[in-house]
Amino acid sequence: MALPTSSGNRLLAALPPADFDLLAPHLQKMSFGFDAVLVRTGDEFKQVYFPMSGAIAFLVEMLDGHIVASTLMGSEGAVGVLSVLSPSQSPVTARAYAAGSAFQIPVSQLQLAFDRSAAVKRILRLHLRTQLLQLQNVAACNAVHPVECRMARWLLELHDRVGGETIQLTQDALAQLLGVRRTTVTLTMSRLRAAGAIKADRRGMLEIKRTGLESVACECYTVMRRRIDRMYGEEL
Repeated sequence: MALPTSSGNRLLAALPPADFDLLAPHLQKMSFGFDAVLVRTGDEFKQVYFPMSGAIAFLVEMLDGHIVASTLMGSEGAVGVLSVLSPSQSPVTARAYAAGSAFQIPVSQLQLAFDRSAAVKRILRLHLRTQLLQLQNVAACNAVHPVECRMARWLLELHDRVGGETIQLTQDALAQLLGVRRTTVTLTMSRLRAAGAIKADRRGMLEIKRTGLESVACECYTVMRRRIDRMYGEEL
């Protein structure tokens, strides 16, 4: 997936100067660390976040206490966009799976720009469509593909957004990505190590071997990357 690494958020970067100027006075830069929570399930959205770096997972909390990741987001998207369409409570928890930075803007200010600017409408609607596409893909992938293929896919998606060859990721975080127990995570990581796809240490640091991961991952990773790149290329 073609993600910006130095130019900031891909949605904001696509705005013409006059449309970006509607947002610029209200954008505030903030940083977040690994495991930071931007919004919790049930909270009312007060801010929308446009990540410039890092990776954020959307986590669904089940009634029995299980927590499962639905999608990942980095500098290609935004957190809290649905609140621009109507006041709403967050249906998910947005938690950082890799430290980074973001622009935050009050929902009320983004709503004003959305009403005034066709370009702002276009980038936010594109973001919502790509999120829906990812949700559909993840649901299908979880239903039919083996756990090691799905772990490889998630790690590739994280690697796209983080850069570098090392990712900090706990077994609890991996269990949430996969929707499995930690014992399954341990076994799956052993298989990926044997396949030459990762190296891991006891501090929770994973060294990514991208060629090995790509050989293990299901086709969902490549298919989704191509579809989203095409959508961004056509509309931005």
